[in-house]
Amino acid sequence: MPDVTILRPTFSLEEAVELARDLYNLNTTARELPSERDQNFHLAAADGQQYILKIAGLTESLETLKLEKALMTHLNRQSSEAAQDKPPISNLIPKLVLATTNKPFTHVSKNGIRYPVRLITHLPGKLLAHTKPHSPALLHSLGRTLGQIDAALANFEHPAAHRELKWDLKLAGFIVDYLKFIPEDGQRQLVQGFLDHFLQHTQPRLDGLRHSIIHNDANDYNILTSNQQVSGIFDFGDALYTATVCEPAIAAAYASLHKPDPLAAAADVVRGYHTAHPLTEAEVSLLFSLIAMRLCVSVTMSAYQHTQEPDNAYLQISVRPAWETLEKLAQTSPLLAEATFRHVCGWEPVAKSVQVIDWLRENRGRLAKVIDADWQKSPPTIFDLTSGSLLLGQLQDPNDTEAFTMLLFTAMAQNTAAHPSLSSAPSAAKKIGIGRYDEPRRIYTADSFRIPGNDRDEWRTIHIGLDLFAEAGTAVHAPLPGTVHSFANNTDRLDYGPVIVLQHDVYDGLTFYTLYGHLSEASLEGLTVGQRIAKGEKFAEIGTFPSNGGWPPHLHLQILCDLLPPNAATDFPGVAAPSQRAIWLSLCPDPNVLVRIPSYFFPQAGRSREEILALRQKHLGPSLSISYQNPLHIVRGQGQYLYDENNQPYLDAVNNVPHVGHNHPHVVKAAQRQMAVLNTNTRYLHDNLVEYAARLTATLPEPLSVCYFVCSGSEANELALRLARSHTGRRDWLVLDGAYHGNTAALIDISPYKFDGPGGAGAPEHVHVLPMPDPYRGLYRGDDERNGRLYAQHAQEIIEKLQMQGNGIAGFIGEPLLGCGGQIVPTAGFFRALFPLVRAAGGVCIADEVQVGFGRVGTHLWAFETQGVVPDIVTLGKPIGNGHPLAAVVTTPEIAQSFANGMEYFNTFGGNPVSCAIGLAVLEVLILEKLQFRAREVGNRLLDGLHRLQARFPLIGDVRGLGLYIGVELVRDRQTLEPAAEEASYIANRMRDKGILISTDGPLHNVLKIKPPLVFTEENADFLVKTLGEILEEMVNA
Repeated sequence: MPDVTILRPTFSLEEAVELARDLYNLNTTARELPSERDQNFHLAAADGQQYILKIAGLTESLETLKLEKALMTHLNRQSSEAAQDKPPISNLIPKLVLATTNKPFTHVSKNGIRYPVRLITHLPGKLLAHTKPHSPALLHSLGRTLGQIDAALANFEHPAAHRELKWDLKLAGFIVDYLKFIPEDGQRQLVQGFLDHFLQHTQPRLDGLRHSIIHNDANDYNILTSNQQVSGIFDFGDALYTATVCEPAIAAAYASLHKPDPLAAAADVVRGYHTAHPLTEAEVSLLFSLIAMRLCVSVTMSAYQHTQEPDNAYLQISVRPAWETLEKLAQTSPLLAEATFRHVCGWEPVAKSVQVIDWLRENRGRLAKVIDADWQKSPPTIFDLTSGSLLLGQLQDPNDTEAFTMLLFTAMAQNTAAHPSLSSAPSAAKKIGIGRYDEPRRIYTADSFRIPGNDRDEWRTIHIGLDLFAEAGTAVHAPLPGTVHSFANNTDRLDYGPVIVLQHDVYDGLTFYTLYGHLSEASLEGLTVGQRIAKGEKFAEIGTFPSNGGWPPHLHLQILCDLLPPNAATDFPGVAAPSQRAIWLSLCPDPNVLVRIPSYFFPQAGRSREEILALRQKHLGPSLSISYQNPLHIVRGQGQYLYDENNQPYLDAVNNVPHVGHNHPHVVKAAQRQMAVLNTNTRYLHDNLVEYAARLTATLPEPLSVCYFVCSGSEANELALRLARSHTGRRDWLVLDGAYHGNTAALIDISPYKFDGPGGAGAPEHVHVLPMPDPYRGLYRGDDERNGRLYAQHAQEIIEKLQMQGNGIAGFIGEPLLGCGGQIVPTAGFFRALFPLVRAAGGVCIADEVQVGFGRVGTHLWAFETQGVVPDIVTLGKPIGNGHPLAAVVTTPEIAQSFANGMEYFNTFGGNPVSCAIGLAVLEVLILEKLQFRAREVGNRLLDGLHRLQARFPLIGDVRGLGLYIGVELVRDRQTLEPAAEEASYIANRMRDKGILISTDGPLHNVLKIKPPLVFTEENADFLVKTLGEILEEMVNA
């Protein structure tokens, strides 16, 4: 039995400083580091050098210390001789510092006891325990680093490494004598379960695996990181000769702590280790047990130590994460864990899968029909149930089973009508629909399909069976002989309902299972476990709603290569998480090998993200940007959410175009109804055009009463310039620095955000730039009326200069709240001071409301109203059509009359009946759902939360906005206002990783832009603030 006695040294900080001076001639300060058997001090010398002073405990022999020295020397020598393409391990490992006696070790005495002392160099970096996040890349780096070290140690030998140590996983069975110290019965039984499995299945196989000297203690206090990579590894005090696989197991055990999904974290470590020091299949098969046993040893020894130090409350607190992880591992099937590790090693996740598929393919001609159907005579309806399904686009709520059933069976009936040959087919064969295997589905949105992930929750959406939709009562036959393994009635909504699992022992050593779900309750009557079912025998029938689990009538058919204890076979999942797709598809091969629907009935698989990106780069202009470092493939939107191709939701906090929510049903129906009747141009009379113009202008103050309808905000601003020039006869413009007004040539000319940016040529002669009225970063800091007048005075100076040259201005164009300028709320009084100056000079004032209009600011419908002004021309876009290409210009009768100079204005698509119907619907939703009020209430809640974060994190320099138009400016220094653009980009991408979409903006690219659909809720706001806070905390601990 390993010795578990701990006799630590008890030197003070002052004594550590004296030892550094006396033994190593170093003047330092000291702080103690956590350790188990020895005592460690971090030393900082006056010249900036850093060291670790290590005082060994009484249980450490001099031979063990010599092992450490030899091991580090070997690794440094291996690194210098390594190939050029391999990272030098020597950069990751500390070096021994010789004492003044020129020896690597020396001794000190205290209370009559002599302790070995050594000094090692301090490695730069942050402890893994204090690093956030533990990204897959970081954990992969951890595994790879340990693999490199073990590869370098593969031929290293030292007699002291052959020792007995309680932390040797091969000896983990010793804890059987210490289980009595675990006070809680449930926890003791938890450890006992893992221990029994280890003693019976794991320990006997360890001697047959390769052995080598390993580090043996890659816990998160022995690993250093920098920039999400491992930068150092130290403390070789537990190094010993043992089974090599213990190394990645130990690292994975500690990496899995504090993780919602410990298996995923462990897999990242294993993947990295395998790339540097390939594992064998036999080693991988024991990994899960070894990971669990490392944690079992830890919690058991902690319980024992607590009996020795009953007043040490920290012992129980520090071990809590290990207990939590063990509880999660106990709910994990060892087979699933092995499949996960096999997958990251590049192997078939379930080795048995290949045998099952091969056997079924070889015998497919001898299989019976599951449902009586002749696919050639009765072509099935192949359903698209994916996230982007146009069929399901007709279904507002996929959990409305009656509507869902009607939709599917109507499509099946239409398919029947389209194939005359089906009219003479037996009634049972006339209507059969197929729900595809390996299909990411929209319909799994309930919390029962939600699983925790290490960055964000994930929904199980990948269908790993085959669905056969048919009338309730349709007979189900066994495709091959088997026995009843189990059956149950899973009555929870959206579960299987009545379900039967058959066991098939096809030859000695090969057993697999078939699962039949959503059956009738009568199918279970008279069944017994072990009952034989003949090939072709009818043993069940399709059930009906709601007794079949609450689904449209269908059979869910699934092949199970193996079962997943401790879960019951009848609880076997029918859908999988996208991140685990390959694993579950290996475990559950395509059931069409049983049903035998010809492949030509199935549509071609959709393009992958990579394929779409490649085609985009080939056929679209390179100046077209794409969001996020890891681009999203978005296929559906609803409310304030966007969904990717795997139906994973993203909270949309950046798209101000779907103003009343993505695909609002009222707006969609308005478009569909009008599109089905007429869509033409404005040269014909139509009620929609005049009705919409009347309703829209009724929301604006007099004299804004004349509309021009166009298709985009750029068109609207372009037309506004024409109106102003026709009215004034001039072409010079006043614009705000940092402004952006559209993508046409004329608008780029008046957009400093573009002409002063990359590829720009500066301001044209007719464009005059005013300083941005930014209370935070502008020329005049602070939000008061005096500063507003000072900003406006710059316009007067430009006007006077132009007038001295015999010129005037056409006008001023600006956003009431600046967008690309960085979500700026202008300095108080600026617009009130500016507009009279512009008008006195004969110019017109244009308010660009393309981004900020229609109630977004919360207090008013139009953002210019918050500035206490009435413009001469207003341009509207983006939210006006909720995603439909619609925009408008509204002006005064006087300006409209000036524009009517004989040249006709006509826009082919502007003001068409469909666009106007959509515009009317958007206005109706705004009013009926009180979205302006919601923008104010939710916006205030969001701003309050962001201000709380500002108080905690100096990186946030400013929080500003009105309603749901918000900017968070990031700075590295609140005095100098050094912009934090890289940090802003990092945050936007991390928010995406965590399921929230925001963006960056501003001339310095350091402003987080938040402008969600107005259906954003208080819960959404709280989630955004919470998640942003977590990421800011990560950055502090990066």
